[in-house]
Amino acid sequence: MEWGEIYLEAIIFVVSSPRLLFLIVIGVGAGIVVGALPGLSATMATALLTSLTFGWDIYPAIVLIISTWVGAVYGGNKSSILINIPGTPAALAAAFDGYPMFKLGEASYGMGVATIGSFIGGLFGAIVLAVGAPLVAKIALKFGPPEYFLLVVWGLTAIGSISGKSIAKGFLTACLGLAVSTVGLDIMYGTGRFTFGYVQLKGGIHFVPVLIGAFGLAEALIQIEGRRKISIERKVDVSTLRDYFLAFFKQISLTLRCSIIGSIIGAIPGIGGEVASIVAYDHAKHSVKNPSRPFGEGAYEGVLAPQTANNAAVGGAIIPLLTLGIPGDAVTAIILGVLFIHGIRPGPLFFSQGKSFFAIIVVVLILTHFAMLWLGLIGNRMFASIIKVPIPILMPIVVALSVVGSFAIQNRVFDVYMMLMFGIIGYFLKKEDYPIGPLVLGIILGNMADGELRRTLALYENEIFRAFLTRPITIILIILILLTILSKSNFPKKFIVTISSKFRK
Repeated sequence: MEWGEIYLEAIIFVVSSPRLLFLIVIGVGAGIVVGALPGLSATMATALLTSLTFGWDIYPAIVLIISTWVGAVYGGNKSSILINIPGTPAALAAAFDGYPMFKLGEASYGMGVATIGSFIGGLFGAIVLAVGAPLVAKIALKFGPPEYFLLVVWGLTAIGSISGKSIAKGFLTACLGLAVSTVGLDIMYGTGRFTFGYVQLKGGIHFVPVLIGAFGLAEALIQIEGRRKISIERKVDVSTLRDYFLAFFKQISLTLRCSIIGSIIGAIPGIGGEVASIVAYDHAKHSVKNPSRPFGEGAYEGVLAPQTANNAAVGGAIIPLLTLGIPGDAVTAIILGVLFIHGIRPGPLFFSQGKSFFAIIVVVLILTHFAMLWLGLIGNRMFASIIKVPIPILMPIVVALSVVGSFAIQNRVFDVYMMLMFGIIGYFLKKEDYPIGPLVLGIILGNMADGELRRTLALYENEIFRAFLTRPITIILIILILLTILSKSNFPKKFIVTISSKFRK
């Protein structure tokens, strides 16, 4: 049977099932709420659904889990834009310009652009999954510890893009984040690093309480103190669906490029939407010649790019899961467990045995993003009405959500203490105009960089040259890193001006 016939049967199967369509809508709606609440994650939601759907048939179970996952990945931008607390780690980049849009009275517009970007990116990821699964999986399989390390380093070069006016201050806060990421047990020897005798620190410092504290609590403290006033109109902006699509068509090439970035990075196990969204934001900042506003001050391109890559990474993440049996993150690991429970074995032989099931997953992923578009656009006005809430009422609610969200990660009061500590640190950093983004980026990527570098050195017996300069993909990544660094400095421009002036003489 040809693939066209298989996809046609899958479409008929899903569309003709009211139960599956109902589960798609319910799953997306629940996922959006989970993603929008700081501290509640897609991992937590899918883990709970696994126990709920244990006795179900495979199709309703997988449909509900995938739709909830997509909704949660998308929903993280709501709290990023409205209260400057990324609902999910992958929504971190959306806060850089999304929250300034909120302060300018454009919360609804920012969330609408994020919805369109997530929709286009998600559809693109589903198409990549349908067309290029075997090819992309083979490329992802060639990634080892050296490639993972360089990919994370490439993500760290985005520090220059999210540092605001002072790259030096951004570099300092990033170094603080990298230092925090080393706290905990050594991954190679199991010895404690910077734990100071505290048992709680042996598990490391989870980046979500840091994220909630440094972004949410710090901003709430500043607002409560009255040091900053949000100059916004006390009404929801009247942007329409037409405005959202006009924004998309103005930056259609950026959206497509970020979709490609998200799909490729998402297909690499262990990387995920966090790196994809940061890389996409960095790419947008250096490729958009005439943004609507300066990046970091409310440019809608700074919301469109990371959200597009964020959802495109979902389709990419399913590729190694099904074709290689390799889960790229906690959510895909849960999905892998669900498949095993129902007797489905992902791996190299999956396509020869489960073409119909694969086609159904692709169709469900596409329909899920249409449901996300519908529910997202409907819910934007409701979410944006938070603007009407007075600051003295809103900010204590933010503090309460910060406490609850931090505790919900691992059910530890210690995480609440960490959130409070980094909230105070973030408060003083914000007072001195130090950027917070590099701090969280350093914590998220620092732990990954540490682990992959240690594995690389152990694998290649500390021979750096053999580890990084004898593999084709590592050489390509090194070139990309160098080009990225050079593009952010004035050296190329000064060099060209100097050479041209000499030729003129």
